[in-house]
Amino acid sequence: MDNLLQVTNGEAVSRSNIPNLDFNTFRQTILDETRHNGFIVQFFAYEDEEKTLKLIAVIRSGLHLYVTGCSLADEYPALTVENEKFHMFEREIAEQFGVHPKNHPWLKMVRYHENYRGKDDVFGNDYTEDIPGNYPYFTVEGDSVHEVAVGPVHAGIIEPGHFRFQCAGEEVFSLEIQLGYQHRGAEKLLEQPGMAMNRLPVIAESIAGDTAIGHSLCHSQAIEALAGLEVDEASKIIRSVALELERIACHVGDLGALSGDVAFNPPMNYFGRIRGEFLNLSMTMAGNRFGKGLVRPGGISFSVLAEHRKIICDKIASETPGITNVCDLLFSAHTVIARFENTGTVPRKLAEELGLVGYSGRASGLSYDARVTFPTEAYDTVKANVNARTVGDVFARASVRREEIMHSLRVIPELLSKNIDAQPIPFAPGYTLAPDSFVVTINEAWRGEVSHCLLTDKDGAILRYKVKDPSFHNWTGLAMSLRNQGISDFPLCNKSFNLSYCGFDL
Repeated sequence: MDNLLQVTNGEAVSRSNIPNLDFNTFRQTILDETRHNGFIVQFFAYEDEEKTLKLIAVIRSGLHLYVTGCSLADEYPALTVENEKFHMFEREIAEQFGVHPKNHPWLKMVRYHENYRGKDDVFGNDYTEDIPGNYPYFTVEGDSVHEVAVGPVHAGIIEPGHFRFQCAGEEVFSLEIQLGYQHRGAEKLLEQPGMAMNRLPVIAESIAGDTAIGHSLCHSQAIEALAGLEVDEASKIIRSVALELERIACHVGDLGALSGDVAFNPPMNYFGRIRGEFLNLSMTMAGNRFGKGLVRPGGISFSVLAEHRKIICDKIASETPGITNVCDLLFSAHTVIARFENTGTVPRKLAEELGLVGYSGRASGLSYDARVTFPTEAYDTVKANVNARTVGDVFARASVRREEIMHSLRVIPELLSKNIDAQPIPFAPGYTLAPDSFVVTINEAWRGEVSHCLLTDKDGAILRYKVKDPSFHNWTGLAMSLRNQGISDFPLCNKSFNLSYCGFDL
């Protein structure tokens, strides 16, 4: 294991301790680690202080995290050729730094932006009519084949995304998903020289609006590790409760949306109301319904006292019977079962090859849950959830959500049963970060594994800030779930995943 450095979730280590391998050794090492039970947490490029381009890989294998690195040339043999898990990561590196992964089977842009080094676009020569940036969609030939294009302009307020279906009649042969039209540049904002440290949490919690707690928690833990900040037990409990409230609200809302997609309106309306109740519980703790401003490096920024804990526990006690009953109604209706079962199936083998995370992975039989494998905050005291149906269809993804809701409804009162008042941390305009350091943080947000990775330079300034939302892993899973399905199943499959546009568009 000399080629890998074992690290702990949320542990700051010296950059000099990370192995700096020659590329061929690096490539073979991470291919070996990810071939079977190893999965990619982070895989990204950065320029060091001497403007040398380098690669960092963070791999999870079993209960362990490993990191390794190497220098990177402007062209290298693509890892995706041997392991599909690297597919999106290599496309991202190509777009961000103008590096060409040779023989990559699907080398296309990710987020529509010029690379950071001002080099020629590595995608340009592969495009029709020699137009750099003209995205070449996959096509299926045949007299009976037709295309259905959806977006990027959608009804309502969702963000831009394009869905290109290749169909024969109603049957979908292929779905290609293209996102990133806005390219908000969140990572570059987090790395911006001179950025006030107290502005970073505001950016971090806005990476994905429905995952404000998940992303702000990863950010805070990274800063805490680099700045040597301690978090008291009460604040850890409240931060865990906030993450679970976010999980309940999102899963409840999506079960309502799934009910609507199969024209079962009573559960849709009831779940819609319940989602509002749990958003209001977040407001009880943070002053707003999405929990923004609550989690900050060093603890929390609002008092959460006995009266607040009582409001939360009383509401959970009063709403749990109704949630249980409406879930029973939804999951026992024959019309619902007929539409959910055997629809949009992603089998375990495929889920493993793609590296799916969160409820999408667990519904396909991948048991990984960061709350269990890499527990932070108060999760080392929480009993793990168990999933009964793991065949990878819409019914399984919906069932895992139901199980997670009921699990969270049990966990929150247990966490709040401790008679501890959580007090806000003193306002601090900034922190001194450890120089020449590396840290990676992982949390199980409601969609799955969120990870933030920070590297600092010799002065303690942020050299690279890499964010990974679970949607980055799972959008390909949605595309694969539509293979050989009726195109009318797309809304149902899409909502069963319910992935983030903005969490993907960094």
